[in-house]
Parts: sequence; structure tokens; C-alpha cells
Amino acid sequence: MPPESGTATNPQRRADMVRWLHPAQFIRASMDAIVAAVFGTRADQRLVEAMVRPQEPYFDYSHIEDGEDSFWLDYVADTGDGWNSTYCIARLLALPEMELATADGPLHTTRRGSVLVFGGDTVYPGASRETYEERLIQPYESAMRRSPTPSPDMFVIPGNHDWYDGLAAFLRLFCARRWMAGRRTRQSRSYFALKLPRNWWLLGTDVQLNSDIDVPQVEYFRQVASRMDPEDRVILCNAEPAWIHAANTKRKRGYLENNLEYLQEKVLGKRISVFLAGDLHHYRRHENPDGQQKITAGGGGAFLHPTHAPKADVLLDGYTVQKSFPDEKTSRKIARGNLLLIRHSPLFGLITGTLYLLLALAAYAEVGHLGASDLTQVLSAVGYSMVTRPWTMVLGLTTVLSLGAFADGAFGRWKWLMGSLHGLGHIVAAFFCAWAGTYFTVTGLGVCAEITPDQTHCAGGWLHLAGKFLLSSTFTFIGGFLVGPFVSGLYFWVSVNGFLAHSNEAFGALAVADYKNFLRLRISQDGCLTIYPVGVERVPRHWKETHAGPASPAYAPDDPDATEPRLIEEPIRVHLHERAWNAKDEERFNE
Repeated sequence: MPPESGTATNPQRRADMVRWLHPAQFIRASMDAIVAAVFGTRADQRLVEAMVRPQEPYFDYSHIEDGEDSFWLDYVADTGDGWNSTYCIARLLALPEMELATADGPLHTTRRGSVLVFGGDTVYPGASRETYEERLIQPYESAMRRSPTPSPDMFVIPGNHDWYDGLAAFLRLFCARRWMAGRRTRQSRSYFALKLPRNWWLLGTDVQLNSDIDVPQVEYFRQVASRMDPEDRVILCNAEPAWIHAANTKRKRGYLENNLEYLQEKVLGKRISVFLAGDLHHYRRHENPDGQQKITAGGGGAFLHPTHAPKADVLLDGYTVQKSFPDEKTSRKIARGNLLLIRHSPLFGLITGTLYLLLALAAYAEVGHLGASDLTQVLSAVGYSMVTRPWTMVLGLTTVLSLGAFADGAFGRWKWLMGSLHGLGHIVAAFFCAWAGTYFTVTGLGVCAEITPDQTHCAGGWLHLAGKFLLSSTFTFIGGFLVGPFVSGLYFWVSVNGFLAHSNEAFGALAVADYKNFLRLRISQDGCLTIYPVGVERVPRHWKETHAGPASPAYAPDDPDATEPRLIEEPIRVHLHERAWNAKDEERFNE
């Protein structure tokens, strides 16, 4: 038996889902993205790997069978977020056997894979030794600390979140031939090739932060391709579903501009029968008339992404969508949760409350004695204040321009208009919150409206004025805390359901832990590849200790509202003979 690679998770340290709109997390994520964009592409760790880390030509599993002349392999992507969702999938991956069915279909017996492939973004919000430990290692080792021999192997490709520290923590954890969760890591670089039984291969690429692969990596896979027979077929794993992104951009880059396209079109060609990717946290399968598959399966634990946005019913190369989990109707229904954004991201109000208070102070005017019937006078007073204080206009313009720049590119030519309307919405809301706060302070509570050093008719003098200022500012902040999230939530809801934009922000704010998935793959004796898409509609929120051994899950579901795992759709079968390697393919390959 392999050595134990850790200890069970302390239940009191179970991580919650990442709250992306928490002020501290919002700032951290923004800084991580900026640093990664500026320095990550200029210090490509993969080039260092190629020079100092020797890599096996490929890892050979072609003679390993798991019984009944079949080979089993598991694929999971976008893990390491909340403990409940991550452990739920880790536990299912650890079970030696599962019987699964669709809603009304027959039972299918599946086995734990001899290999577990992580398809990118293994941890959130960003890579570090501590984050990996808390959000990935602990739940996976709670699911299985040891495994009976022969122990399964683990291979991992990095996603953009793994790259946020320059891949340092990733290389330490996955590329040092260590044990983790009863599985051994064997790769020495961030990309790899597996030779599977009966003419199948699995290739895992590292697309770094630019959705592209480096030249040494292309050469590595070219050498792997030279060892393939003409009838061999490939399962290609990328960290991002390039086919979804290409379907939503006006111009598709050719292979001369994109090494990933070159790998797919010139090096591997028609050998690729199945494309797998994560990054979008849902299940969506596309198929072309020849039976080739493009599957997005990023349901390993991260927050749910919508399946109705971005739109990709028909891809550029003729693939059509076959199944989505959740379905588009459910996806749109979940998006309505943005109207109660403060419920899902309660501390986001700190950001909007501060913004509203700054806007109110910049355009401060004595309007506390003016009610709803005096709107014209209020507007006149605030307008005069804005004219006499130029920095008020600067702050307002900065708000509009910042949210214009923040607007999703999916709006197309309407990007700046939609973003500006979002900014104007907050400015208008701030105006009414400040006016209401001042009116309630002066008229409702009877606090003096105005005082000068010569005026003594108001008890308390300047102290009274200070109290009025603090009270009205407090009420303005509270108004911004409550109203601001609704304005942003309304913007997200209209964007994602009406314009198919801001899908990441709209669903990241909700931090939905449900609708998780992974893939179980089987290669049978006749060379047929069968893909079992496993889904969990509602993950458990409560667990009970099993007191089982280290080879079994430490916790079992204890939540009557949780749903059992089932097949998202009937198993997908891919046969070798469905696509023949013809003379044109050979000619293109030899180019």
C-alpha cells in the first residue's frame, strides 16, 4: 500500500465557497489578474520546465486493464472551491464502484479509474500552498487517504487560476512525483501524454494565461504524434473550451497565429475524437455529424456558470449542442438570484455604500428640509453644488467610465453604453439615498439644518451640526449598502439573461455550489470509448463521520435535501471505426 499522504479534514476548517464580491476578495482577485497579465506572459515558466525538467516521452497504460477487459479513467475540472461541493465530487471519485442511471434509464455499473485527470483550475481564488491545502488537498484526502495496490495515478493540467503565482505551487504539488489523496503524481511538467489501451491516447496541454501553448510543448506533442499509428485516436484535454470562445468572437485565429490551433489542425488532425475542457463550470456537450465530441465539464467544485451564456448552440465547425446541465431554463431561473445579490454577497454593500457616501459628500447640498414635492429645487441645489465643485464632476465621470470599462465585451458595440448606464444607475441611486438620508435626519429627526459661528438659535451649536453630518452620512452609507447591490444585481441579471453578457460576474456573485459533474471514461475490449457524465444536482450541506479506514471516505452525506449522483445523459459511445484516417489527413500531417 502507498503511504498515507495526509490526515482527514478538521470539520471546523471546511472552506466556504469563495465570495468573489467580498471587498477584500474583489481587490485581491483584481490584483492577481493584473499581475498575472503583466508578468505571467513575460516570464513563461513552461520554457524553464522544458530546459530543467526531463519529461517522459509518454506514460504507457496500454497494457493495463481494470477487469472485464476494460480500462477506466476519470476526468474532473475546476475543483478546489467550497468544501461541500469539492468533497462531494472527491468522494464519488474515490468510491471503488458506482451504479448510475439517467432519470428514466437503466443502471450502469462504473468503476474508479486507474488514472485521475484534473482538467485545469484545481484551486480558487488563486494558487498558493495554503490555498491548495485548504481547498483541494483536505477534501480529497478526506475522501481517500490511501488506496489498495495497484494505486491509481494522477495527472493535472493547470488553468489560469493555477498560473496566478507563476505555477510555483502547482509544480511543487503535482510535478514532484508525490502522493496525494491515495494517488501518485507522475508528471514532471505541466503537460503530458498518456498512451491508453486499444489505440487511444490522452494528451493534456498547458495553455497558460494566453490560451495558447509554447513552442517546446508543440514539439513535445509532435514527437508524441510521431509514435502514433494511423488508426490511433486522441482525447485532447485543454484548460479552456476554445470552441465556445471561438463561437462568440467575430474572428477566429488560424493555426499560424495560434500554436494550439496548429497542434489540433496540423499535428494531430483527424486523430482527435474527443475534446475535453473545463473553465466554464457546467456540463455542455457538442457533437458533429461524424460523432466527434467537444465536452465542457468544469463541475468539480467551483461555482456554477450559466449554460445559456455564452451562446453556443452551433459551433463554427458544425458541432451542435446535445446536452446541458443544468438546462438553459434552469440556468436563467438561477440568474434571477442577482436581484437579491445582497443575500449572496452581503459584504458587497460595503463597496457600494462607500461609493454612494463619496458621491454624496462630493455634491453635498442643504436639501434636508425639501421633500418629494420639491424635486426641482433639490436638483437645482445639487446641480449648483456640482458646478461649484469640479471634483464632483471628476468623481461622477470616473464612476461612469470605470463601469463602462468594466462592461463585458459580449455587449459588442453596446459595451460602453451598457456600462455607462450601470454607472449612471449608481449615481442616481446615490442621489436618492443621500437626499433621503439628509431629509430623514433634518425633517424626520428634527436635527438643525444649518448653523454658522454667529448663530446660536440651535442648541449645541457646532456639535449639533456635526451630529447632523454624521447621521446623514450614516444613513447615506446604509442606503448605499442596501440599494447598491440591487442596482448591480439588476445590471447583472439584465446582462446575462437579456444580452448573454457578464456570465462570469453574474454567477460568480451567486456562488452556487450545486449542479456539479465529472466524467468517467471506459475503453472496452473492442476499442469503443464510453463516456459516462456524472452529475449531482444538489450537493450535501451536512456530513456525518463514517469512522471508516483511510481507503474509504471519512464523511458520508447527512442531508435529506441532497440528491444522489446520476448520469446527466445516456453514456456517449465513440467507436474507432467511425472516423478513418485518410490520405488527405496523412498529407496534412506530413506537412
